[in-house]
Amino acid sequence: MNDERLMNIILSPRVSEKTARKADMENQHVFSVAKDAKKLEVKKAVEKMFDVKVDRVRIMNVNGKLKRFQRQFGKTKDWKKAYVRLKEGFDINYGEGEANS
Repeated sequence: MNDERLMNIILSPRVSEKTARKADMENQHVFSVAKDAKKLEVKKAVEKMFDVKVDRVRIMNVNGKLKRFQRQFGKTKDWKKAYVRLKEGFDINYGEGEANS
């Protein structure tokens, strides 16, 4: 697995109240990942990008929702998300700190 492939696996972190609660209570972080990503690829990508140790990865396919645009119906894209549990003592900081004045 080359570095370029690993850098294209993680698309973005999913930030919401639920994911923030999971990160605080269970040391579990949620990411949007590439549609063809496998568990081992996600594990290696997170370990490389954030310099942490991963305990477990769970992957879920999310179906797009039906949306209405005036009189027409459309559908949002399907996507994949990964729940990544970190080992004890490791944490990911998404830059939540205060800006330097």
